[in-house]
Amino acid sequence: MNATNREFVFNGLVYDIEQMRVEIGSRGSHLFQVIRHPGGAGVLPLHDDGSVSLIRQLRPAVDAFLLEVPAGRLGPGEPPLLCAGRELLEETGLKAKQLLSLGTIYSSPGVFDEIIHLYAATGISQGEAAPEDDEDIEVVRMPFAEALAMAAEGSISDAKTIAALFRWDQICRK
Repeated sequence: MNATNREFVFNGLVYDIEQMRVEIGSRGSHLFQVIRHPGGAGVLPLHDDGSVSLIRQLRPAVDAFLLEVPAGRLGPGEPPLLCAGRELLEETGLKAKQLLSLGTIYSSPGVFDEIIHLYAATGISQGEAAPEDDEDIEVVRMPFAEALAMAAEGSISDAKTIAALFRWDQICRK
């Protein structure tokens, strides 16, 4: 990518915005703004009985309560695997014996550089949740098939959750 005139036009608590001019082939130079984010990790907790635990929380950006996998932002220098385990415990009180990679996704590559690392958690045991002050979380446990059907028909609309559910389903079909 041939980018020039790069400058940060906003520095925030969660993300920064970088503005730049980018050469687009023969179409010339165009102005872009990119939201810079440290990335995150999301985890699909899989219980031995075939159920999953998702969380329902308010997302002010879309003015709605969404059903999602537990997830959160990477801390400075924090490996994604550790972030996934930390967020699972903080948001649900659940602990996992094993976290299996479900790959990564770009949440919205037209404007964000955020990468979300997805995991499946197995060997689940109950610990104690410790949500952050700005989180009001309800843990919702349901059969995996029900969560998958909700993602397929649109009741679950969070991208990382849809990706985690469908990727796990593909693994199980092999």
